[in-house]
Amino acid sequence: MRIFFPLKVSFLNTRLHFRNHRKILVVDGIVGFIGGFNIGDEYLGKGPMGYWRDTHLRLHGKAVVALQTRFIMDWNYAAKDAQISVEDRDSLYYPEEGFLDVAGYSYVQIASSGPDSAEKAIYSGYMSLIGHAKESIYIHTPYFIPDEPMLTELMLAARSGVDVRIVIPCKPDHPFVYWANHSYLGDLLSAGVRGYTYNDGFIHSKAGVFDGISTTIGTANWDIRSFKLNFETNAFVYDLEFSKKMSELFLSELETNCTEITLEEYNQRSVYARIKEGISRLFSPIL
Repeated sequence: MRIFFPLKVSFLNTRLHFRNHRKILVVDGIVGFIGGFNIGDEYLGKGPMGYWRDTHLRLHGKAVVALQTRFIMDWNYAAKDAQISVEDRDSLYYPEEGFLDVAGYSYVQIASSGPDSAEKAIYSGYMSLIGHAKESIYIHTPYFIPDEPMLTELMLAARSGVDVRIVIPCKPDHPFVYWANHSYLGDLLSAGVRGYTYNDGFIHSKAGVFDGISTTIGTANWDIRSFKLNFETNAFVYDLEFSKKMSELFLSELETNCTEITLEEYNQRSVYARIKEGISRLFSPIL
C-alpha cells in the first residue's frame, strides 16, 4: 500500500486540491471495475447518509488493459521504492484467450484526467456528448457545479429540443455544495432542463446517458473540482443495448425515487434559500 501525495506537514494540507479520486479495481488483468463506489461502511449504507445510490461498471476485455495501465502509472508515481517495470506489467496482462468468454462486445474508452495533464479528456468527453446529443441527455451527479461553457452547452441543448434531465441529491453531505447544486440547476430550469432530487438515500453516482447510444460511468463529478483539480478516470461506452438499459433504469428511478424541481417551485424558494445559494455559488470554484 502506498499513499498518493502524502502530506509533508501533517497539519497543513497544501495538496488539498490534487486528490486521486479514481476508484479502480483490476483482477488478474481480466476483470476491471470503475465507477463511483469507494471502499468503506458508509458506501454500504451504514453511515449517516443512509442508503448510498451509486453506479459501478464491470468490464471484461481489452478495456481492462487500459484500466490496469492507469493503475500502474499511479502506483509507480506513489511507490518510488516498488516500481512495476514494463516487463512485470506485460506479464500481468492476461492472454487474448482470456477475452473469449465475454458475452457481448462494446466500444469502450477509458479516459483519465488530472492537474498533471493539459488535455482534460473527461471534460472534453462530456462536452462532446452534450454537443452531439439530438434527443436526450440523462445525468446523475452528487455535485453539479459546471463551468460557464458547460452550463451554456446544456442550455443550448435543452432549447434545441433535447430532453435534458439531471438528478442531484435531496440531502447535503457538504452544505455549500448542496446549495451550489441548486443554484446552477435553477439556472437551467428556465432553459427547459428538468431537474430532480434523489430521495431514497444519497446519490453518489457519476453517470450520463446520451441519446440512448452513449454512456459514461466513472469517478468524475460534473463539477470544476473534477474537471481541473482531481485525478479522475471514466469509462465511455458506445453500445445501443447497454445505453438503452441505462436509460430505462434512469427513467424508472425518476418515477419511483425522485422528486422533480419545477421552475415555479424554484422561483418561490425563500429569501434564506436564495442567500445560501448566492454565497455557495460565490465560492463554488473552490468547493
